Amino acid sequence: MRVGIPMTLSFFTFYPLWKPFFEGLGAEVVVSPISNKALLDEGVKETVNDACVPIKLLHGHVSALKDKVDILFLPRLVSLDGKNTLCPKFLGLPDMVRYSISELPEIIENRLDMKKSRFELYRFMFRVGQRFTDNKLQILRAIWQARYNFSRYRKLLLHGLTPAEAFPLLESGEEPDKAAETGDAIKLAVLGYPYALYDNYVSVGLLKKLKEHGVNVVTPEMVSEKDLKKMSKTLPKNLFWYYSNRVVWAAQHYLRDQTVDGMIHVTAFGCGPDAMTNRLIELEAKENSPIPLMSITIDEHTGEAGVATRVEAFVDLLKRKKGIL
Repeated sequence: MRVGIPMTLSFFTFYPLWKPFFEGLGAEVVVSPISNKALLDEGVKETVNDACVPIKLLHGHVSALKDKVDILFLPRLVSLDGKNTLCPKFLGLPDMVRYSISELPEIIENRLDMKKSRFELYRFMFRVGQRFTDNKLQILRAIWQARYNFSRYRKLLLHGLTPAEAFPLLESGEEPDKAAETGDAIKLAVLGYPYALYDNYVSVGLLKKLKEHGVNVVTPEMVSEKDLKKMSKTLPKNLFWYYSNRVVWAAQHYLRDQTVDGMIHVTAFGCGPDAMTNRLIELEAKENSPIPLMSITIDEHTGEAGVATRVEAFVDLLKRKKGIL
């Protein structure tokens, strides 16, 4: 049985959980190709015009997978922390894909809503596992293996690795090298949703460009759950959406921690939650900290040269401010 997982949206959050889980059930996991222009063009053709870039890209990934797998894994993600709801695109994902793309294989669209119970993730995985085998012991073993792998993945991210750096270590079982930060280098907090930051095509290689400039980069996934929870209590009212809240809380953490020289917020054009998230981060940065903030809006027409020029100018500004240039 070949299970297809698109390399976008929740992929950068949950792939280390889903892959060992399905392999423990005896399935082969097939991942769509790395995002590129051809995939995005295919997604633009398949989906509605007013969708945001990540959704357009998802349709391209699904189109690339549909003839290579027996089942598509597109769960209906509602809540991942028992409190906040994910963006509506996650709730309606299976329906959008089903009514936009023809000749699809079977879709696993089980609903995951952690508001029901703190053990709902286990129940969700058990229900999915029953579609592959009646052996309850095998399902439980696959769940345990997946949870162990996922826990190690979270530790690697907290260690300062990006998903692209963490995935090979999970496969090999190796430990990460000690991350050595250059003392006089610029340190930037790059904020945004995982599927915007860690997809090199969507972010037009932003993280790579910053590292080429000798910048130490930190992201929301490198902030511990304890610190995020602490920041969640600093605002009179939090946002409604899971990923948006995590970006805002991470921004507050870095603003108060005073260990970064600047922040960049990557936002997708046409994303409703992002419009509120970006404005809230701007207000927090303006009122509570002298740390400079730059926003980069991306869509299917975003040019790499334009982003590279803005990033280089921003980094030079910070270096002059710090006295490096």
